[in-house]
Amino acid sequence: MSRPTPCPCGLPAPYDTCCGRYHSGAPAPTAEALMRSRYTAFVRLDAPYLLRTWHPRTRPAEPLDLDPGMRWTGLEILGTGGGSAFHSAGTVTFRASYRGGAIHERSRFERVDGAWVYVDGEFLE
Repeated sequence: MSRPTPCPCGLPAPYDTCCGRYHSGAPAPTAEALMRSRYTAFVRLDAPYLLRTWHPRTRPAEPLDLDPGMRWTGLEILGTGGGSAFHSAGTVTFRASYRGGAIHERSRFERVDGAWVYVDGEFLE
C-alpha cells in the first residue's frame, strides 16, 4: 500500500485533508493556510478558487488565464505577521519556486465577512 502524496503546499498531509478541504469550501483558519491553499490552487490550475479568495476591492475583473505549462516546484514560507484567528489582517512572506525561477513576495491578507482573503502582494528582491 503506497502512502498518499503530500499536498503541493509543502505540508506533509495529503491534498484532500490539507488544501483540498479549503478548495471544497471550508474556510482557511489563518492567512498562512489561505496562502498555502492559493499556492496549491495555482499548482492545480484552480482559477475559480483563486478569484473566490481574492479581496473584492483588488480582485481582477477579467477571468484568470493560468498557464498549464507552468510547473510549480515548491513553496517556502519565510515569515508571517498577524493572520491568526485573533487578527483582522496579516502578511505572509514566501518564496514560490517554479521550473526556471522563483517568486519572492510579501502578501497581504484581510478578513471579509469572517473569511481570510488575499489583498495584494509586494515582490521582494
